[in-house]
Amino acid sequence: MATGKKVKNVAKKSKGKMKETVGDAVGNESLEAKGVREQIVSDAKQTGEKAKDTLKH
Repeated sequence: MATGKKVKNVAKKSKGKMKETVGDAVGNESLEAKGVREQIVSDAKQTGEKAKDTLKH
């Protein structure tokens, strides 16, 4: 996996987790949902990158 893309996906997942936590703490369901959505997208992208790496080898 390209290191840059991996770092980017991990950063997005962390950002999503932070939004989810803050949204939960202040009772903002919209912010919490956005955080969960960012984490799911990040996980999907990371899975896609891993699949590409597997097919290359």
